[in-house]
Amino acid sequence: MSIQIKACQLTDQLLLSQVANKAYNDHYLYLWDDGGEFYVQANFTPPQFEKELSDSNALFYLIYKDEEAVGYLKLNIHKAFQDFTDQQALELERIYLMKSVTGQGVGSHVMNFVIALAREKQKSIIWLKSMDSSASVSFYQQHGFEVVGENLLPYALMKKEFRRILSLYRKV
Repeated sequence: MSIQIKACQLTDQLLLSQVANKAYNDHYLYLWDDGGEFYVQANFTPPQFEKELSDSNALFYLIYKDEEAVGYLKLNIHKAFQDFTDQQALELERIYLMKSVTGQGVGSHVMNFVIALAREKQKSIIWLKSMDSSASVSFYQQHGFEVVGENLLPYALMKKEFRRILSLYRKV
């Protein structure tokens, strides 16, 4: 098995959109009364990715398994969290993988990449948010993250029982 993580360019917006839609649909449609249409249209279109790819604080990576794009990663290099300044903290905003690669070590490979990048950038912590109803919480905990907070998301189209989102972090 070959896993590659490749930095995205502005020209990758269409592929990012396709991969994001597939990965999100594989895991998160249960959250929504509208089947996720509102959220997907707000976050995973080529124009939205073009806007986000233009942000100098954001890094995007496509994740490949055996030459096939199976997920993507979005990092915010300088993003303060609780008592940690933007210079100390790196946000793992999104790590979305297609269901077809779940349990095959791809996520762990990506997490090791993120940790190495945080060290290279001399960060003290990596932090993220995760739906409390998602299996990803235990994945993050297995990789040294601990839950340090929670909030309720305000999306009207999100089912009320799934609005709780957790904040997690780990030292680098």
